[in-house]
Amino acid sequence: MPALPQSRRNREFEERALDPVDNKYENLLINQDGGVLTVTVNRPQTLNSLNGVTLCELESAFTNAGNDASVGGVILTGAGEKAFVAGADIRELKENTPLGSKAIARRGQLLFTLIERLGKPVIAAINGFALGGGLELAAACTFRTASKNALLGLPEVKLGVIPGYGGTQRLPRLIGLGRAMEMILSGESINADEAWRIGLVNHVYEPATLIPETRKILDKILQRGPLAVRFAIEAAFRGPDLPLDDGLNLESNLFGLLTTTADMQEGMAAFLEKRSARFTGK
Repeated sequence: MPALPQSRRNREFEERALDPVDNKYENLLINQDGGVLTVTVNRPQTLNSLNGVTLCELESAFTNAGNDASVGGVILTGAGEKAFVAGADIRELKENTPLGSKAIARRGQLLFTLIERLGKPVIAAINGFALGGGLELAAACTFRTASKNALLGLPEVKLGVIPGYGGTQRLPRLIGLGRAMEMILSGESINADEAWRIGLVNHVYEPATLIPETRKILDKILQRGPLAVRFAIEAAFRGPDLPLDDGLNLESNLFGLLTTTADMQEGMAAFLEKRSARFTGK
């Protein structure tokens, strides 16, 4: 089938409905178990690469997750045994104009910022290749776990471009400028053990236990006060972009707000009474 004209491709990318009925996504698998929503990028035939449709569906899934009070947190992973997300869809990008490419990059950046600022913990369970846009997607999550067969990198310079979904901005913040520049400028990938050593992933597991172990971490977080978790994420992610005094002021303001909540009263009472807290998110 011949490629769609540029104007039509961009129009479909911008206009695709962002609220599929009954979660019937084309390129995502959605499963909710209790307060945990698992979002799986499901394009194993392309190593789960990110095309325009997949970006739109991720936007829909995470917008819905953010608005759904029954969702406490999200595990994001990839289908199959080879890849988390192996990057953007190169065939789609290659056919784009400069302005079209900029628009798609900006759309991806906005989506990843939505994930970063969801207000709920999002853990990337990296089950294989996390390259290019895949690593950028993982970097936008609250934190990351990885299977032992994971491979992480930003190979864009090998294609004559640079990361376009936030890689040049988030990776230095996560692992430091020097290490990030080596990865970005060389385009070389690192394995899971090295990613753990430099702090890019928090834990490394056997492939078969990656999702169950990641679920255990998220379940533990969901036992904490949901408003406290939300405000802690906000303080930690916004703080580095602020002067220290402004960051400290943000932290104290959020701390003060939490003292007005029923969750704080319940948490303090549960501690004093030596019982488990029953938080309500109020």
